[in-house]
Amino acid sequence: MDKKYSPDGYNIGTNCGFVAGQTIFHCHIHLIPRYKGDVENPQGGVRGVIPEKCIY
Repeated sequence: MDKKYSPDGYNIGTNCGFVAGQTIFHCHIHLIPRYKGDVENPQGGVRGVIPEKCIY
């Protein structure tokens, strides 16, 4: 991913267990490339990747 997309950073996340959002038991890892300026305020990490979904 570094070579092809040249991101400035990454968020890595998993959902482990039903109460964490996992609906089917399996290994599933989110690797999200991030770019400077992709969101106004990157604080909150993976929770802020899609700002309109970030209600907490």
